[in-house]
Amino acid sequence: MTADNPPLTLTLASDLRLLPVARAFVEAACQVAGFDGAAAHAVVLAADEASNNIIRHAHRNDGGKLFHIRIYLSADAVEVQLIDEGPPFDLSAVPELDPGELRVGGRGVFLMRTLMDEVSCQPYGARGNLLRLVKRRPQPSAAAGPT
Repeated sequence: MTADNPPLTLTLASDLRLLPVARAFVEAACQVAGFDGAAAHAVVLAADEASNNIIRHAHRNDGGKLFHIRIYLSADAVEVQLIDEGPPFDLSAVPELDPGELRVGGRGVFLMRTLMDEVSCQPYGARGNLLRLVKRRPQPSAAAGPT
């Protein structure tokens, strides 16, 4: 996103009890951006899955570690960046799943990929990852016509 538009930021301890705080933060940002209910829900759900994965997997429930959420708002998109303190994570190594497959767990990345327009992850700092989740603003339907 642009440097002209400073991000909204939130830093949280790696504690599952704080997930509602992260969800409320992301939801409020989507409201400020003017996203409709379905698009906002998609962003909130994807960011919640990512936050949960950071706490459980990257940080292994270590409440002494922090993760950061940065949200960039622009005229055409919301970009959520989640920064953790975990070991390197290769998003491309996570296989595409068959949505009909019965299994317990392992759906977080699938949901992020399904709900968002862009999902990427790159190393961040000496130890950590930066996960980017981008949702473009839904375009009004051409069939709807002028109101």
